[in-house]
Amino acid sequence: MSELSSAKKQADNVNTASSHTLLEGRLGYHLESALLVRALTHRSYAYENGGLPTNERLEFLGDSVLGLVVTDTLYRTHPDLPEGQLAKLRAAVVNSRALAEVGRGLELGSFIRLGRGEEGTGGRDKASILADTLEAVIGAVYLDQGLGAASELVHRLFDPLIDRSSNLGAPGLEDQPPGAHREREPRSPRVHRHGDRPGPREDLHCCRPRRWCLVRHRHRP
Repeated sequence: MSELSSAKKQADNVNTASSHTLLEGRLGYHLESALLVRALTHRSYAYENGGLPTNERLEFLGDSVLGLVVTDTLYRTHPDLPEGQLAKLRAAVVNSRALAEVGRGLELGSFIRLGRGEEGTGGRDKASILADTLEAVIGAVYLDQGLGAASELVHRLFDPLIDRSSNLGAPGLEDQPPGAHREREPRSPRVHRHGDRPGPREDLHCCRPRRWCLVRHRHRP
């Protein structure tokens, strides 16, 4: 490695450490360096740099932590609300648009490691990238500091949104673009009929997600 390349690498390392310190100050936690780097590594950067680990696994973990903390908060705060209304309130908080706004408040886009393609198309302000990275950061805090710290971070970042959504009755969900929120609609039961020929009985298999199939026997005259 030339002297110039070595100096450039050292400068990059100093700049990275400085930016991480700034982000950690906004989060309120000091994280293990490699874990924070991974949380900020978008797949576009990883692919352009020899297949580095991406933040997608941390995003998966952080999504679950965020959902748990928000759901627990809504359940305890609204003891009289039915399940359907609680789900609407949660969807008003745990969605890409809301997460992106929280990420912008942290100026998270300036810390993300992006590939040249995403960089050139405004990736640092894309709602999907900001939302995914914020979930990855929450996942990193959970791994490094535990559920208590991750829960405290979620409350600090999302309680204003939870309160606002609760007070307004979770408005605006119908105005969100398709796929904007992460709540999944329950699948309808599937009915399978076996046998085309008339016979003394018919088997009906009613299959629901994560439930055993129910078999009924219908006798014909």
